[in-house]
Amino acid sequence: MSESVEPPTYETAYVPDPRRWKALAVCFTGGFVTMLDVSIVNVALPSMQHALNAGAAQLQIIIAGYTLAFGLVLVPFGRLGDAHGRRRMFMIAMAGFALFSLLSGVAQTDTQLAVFRLLQGAFAGMSSPQVSGMIQQMFRGHERAKAFGFLGATIGVSTAIGPVVGGLILWAAGTATGWRWIFLINVPICLGVLPLARRLLPDPMPATSANTTRLDIIGLVFIALGTATFMAPFVTTPTTGFFHEPQRWLWLVPAFILAPVTFFWERRYQRRYNAAVLNPGLLRNQSYVFGAALGAAYFAGFTGLMLIVSMMMQTGMSHSAMATGVVQLPFAIGSAFMASRAGALVPRWGRRLVVAGLTAYLTGLAAVITLIWFVPTNAIPYTLAIALLVMGAGGGAIISPNQALSFQDVPPQFGSVAGAVLQVGQRAGAAVGVAIVLAAYLSVFVSSVASLGPVQASRHAASIALALSSAFIIAALVVGILDLRRRHDLR
Repeated sequence: MSESVEPPTYETAYVPDPRRWKALAVCFTGGFVTMLDVSIVNVALPSMQHALNAGAAQLQIIIAGYTLAFGLVLVPFGRLGDAHGRRRMFMIAMAGFALFSLLSGVAQTDTQLAVFRLLQGAFAGMSSPQVSGMIQQMFRGHERAKAFGFLGATIGVSTAIGPVVGGLILWAAGTATGWRWIFLINVPICLGVLPLARRLLPDPMPATSANTTRLDIIGLVFIALGTATFMAPFVTTPTTGFFHEPQRWLWLVPAFILAPVTFFWERRYQRRYNAAVLNPGLLRNQSYVFGAALGAAYFAGFTGLMLIVSMMMQTGMSHSAMATGVVQLPFAIGSAFMASRAGALVPRWGRRLVVAGLTAYLTGLAAVITLIWFVPTNAIPYTLAIALLVMGAGGGAIISPNQALSFQDVPPQFGSVAGAVLQVGQRAGAAVGVAIVLAAYLSVFVSSVASLGPVQASRHAASIALALSSAFIIAALVVGILDLRRRHDLR
C-alpha cells in the first residue's frame, strides 16, 4: 500500500460545528494549565527542598522529569487519540493530571513528589496532541490559522507567566506550604474542564478504512523508547557541568540505533496495514518537515531564556522571585498580543511572518545581551522588560504561524499524531537547549565568581549562555528562509 498521506473522503463535506469556539476554549484551558506546570515550579524549588529535605536527584526529576514524561507519551497518545477518539483521551488526561496534581500537593517525601511529578507530566503529554488534533478536525482555512494563533498564544503565555503565578502563590500562601498550592490549584480547574469537555468537544471522526483503529504496538514502543533515550542525558545534566558524569551519554547509543529501526518498521507496517503510528508519508510532506525542524530549533533557543534571566537576577543580583517574574511578564504580554493576531496574518504573509518574527526575536535577544553588559544593576529589571516585550512579540509571530504552516497539508485524520511528533521535536529541542545554556551559565559563573564577584560573574555567564541560545534561533531563521525560498519557487 502507498505510504502517502491521503486526504480523507469526508474532507470535502466538512460542516462547521457551531460549538467549535466554545470547544476550543475548553481545550485551551486544559492546555494552559498543563503548559503552566512546565515553568511554575521553578520558583518554588527552594521551598520544596527545605520542606521535604529534597536531594539533588529528586529536584532534578521534579523539574526535568515532567518534561521527559511529557515528551515520552506524545506520539503514542496522539495515535490513540486519532484511533479511539480525542475527546476520550483528553478527558482521561485531565482526570489523571488532576489526580497527580493532588497527590503532588500532599506528598510527604521528595521521592513521592518526584514520582507523582513524572506521572503528572505523562498525563499532561497525553492531553497535548488531542488539542492540535481537534483544531485540525474542527476548523478549516482561515479559521484554522486563527485557532492555531490562539494555541500559540496559550503556549507562549502559559510558559512565560509560570514564574509570575508561582511567585504570587508563594507570596499569598507563604513559602512553607505555598509550593503545595502550586500543584493543588490545578485540581479545581481540571474538574471544571471535564464536564465541559464531555458536552462540547467533538465526537470521534468517522472511520475511513478498516485499519483506522489498528494499533501499531511495536511502533509505539520503538518511538517511546527512542524519545526517552534521546532526551534522558539532556534532562539529567548535572549542575557540576555539561560534560560531567559522561556515562549518561550512553543513553544516546540506543536512541541512534532505534531511529533507523523505527523508520524501517513503520514503513513496512504502513505498506502492509496502512496504519503505522508515524506515517512515513509525513516525512515527504515538506511543509511539515520544515515546520518541525524550525520548531525544534526555536524551542532549543527559546526555552532557556527565562531560566537564564531568572538565575542571573536571583543568584547573581539578589532580586526576589516576584521581581524576577514581573520582569518576564512583558514577554508574555507581547507574545499573547502578537499570537492572537498572527493567525489572521498567516494566509497573506505565510512563512514571511515567521521569518519576521525570528528576526524581531533575535534583535531583542541582542538587546538583552547588550543591556546585561552595560546597564547598572538597579536598572536591569526595567530595561530588560522593554527588550523582553520585543522578544515576546517576535515569539508570538513564530509558534502559532509555524504550526499553521506545518499542518497546512496534513489531513485531519492524522492531526493528533502529526501534532505529537511536532511537539516531540519541540520538547527534545528544549531539553537540548536548556542543558547547553544552563551548563554554560553555571560553568562560567562558578569559574569567575571569585575574581569578578557575584554580580559581574552572573552578567558574564548570562551573556555567554544567551549567545549560545541565539545560535539556535539563527538556525531556526536559516530553516525559515530556506522554506520561504522553497515556497516561492513553487509558485
